[in-house]
Amino acid sequence: MPTTTLPPGLGSALDELRATLDRAAELARQLDAKQPAETDADLKERLADVESDRRELSAKLADYEHQVGRLMNLYVATYQLHATLDPAEVQSTIAEIAINLLGAHQFVLLLRRDEEGEGYEIALLEGMYDGVLPIYDGETYRGGDPMVDQTLRDGVLRLGPTGESQALAAVPLRVQNDIVGALVVLKLLDHKPILRAEDRDLLDLLSAHAASALFAARLFATKDRKLRTLESLVKLARGE
Repeated sequence: MPTTTLPPGLGSALDELRATLDRAAELARQLDAKQPAETDADLKERLADVESDRRELSAKLADYEHQVGRLMNLYVATYQLHATLDPAEVQSTIAEIAINLLGAHQFVLLLRRDEEGEGYEIALLEGMYDGVLPIYDGETYRGGDPMVDQTLRDGVLRLGPTGESQALAAVPLRVQNDIVGALVVLKLLDHKPILRAEDRDLLDLLSAHAASALFAARLFATKDRKLRTLESLVKLARGE
């Protein structure tokens, strides 16, 4: 597994923070000793400056740590999506990412049907314990949410809700320019009231990588099924 590259400056920020803490400790010792070289007022002023620097560096460090956590989440999501060629496992991984990383409570995964026909297959339906919304009640989504329908047409990620749609996000699943479905987020977990700006990175990742992982898994499953059928016909012809 490849290592994750930390954001530039994280190591130097840690070194700066350690140096600042050392300075603060030294000034505190000077205050206690009341060294004659400086007055108490001078030392207190210097200590206040150091404390201000410490708070600033601590804030920077927290920001760096947050960035590292976000990058790790994106890395883990990408790795998990491409770790299997089983379509069911890929769909399960999409659900885990939506719940654990995005904080989704209610969501729907729509996938274009392999055979010709109208609508999209409702591959996953999560969190609608008090009743399924009418437009998602069944095996096929044939339209009904204007924001979702537009995303399925043009492949553009949209955030809501809007006056016409209660969906919080309509995430297109694209393989190059081919739209194969959408992830529709309808409600978030209670501890996460809104989608934050940083969630856009995860939604963009799902838009590209979830679709390619599903496409690869479905293609492999189709070829594997055809190969098994061919092997069965050969064995039958040989009288095995």
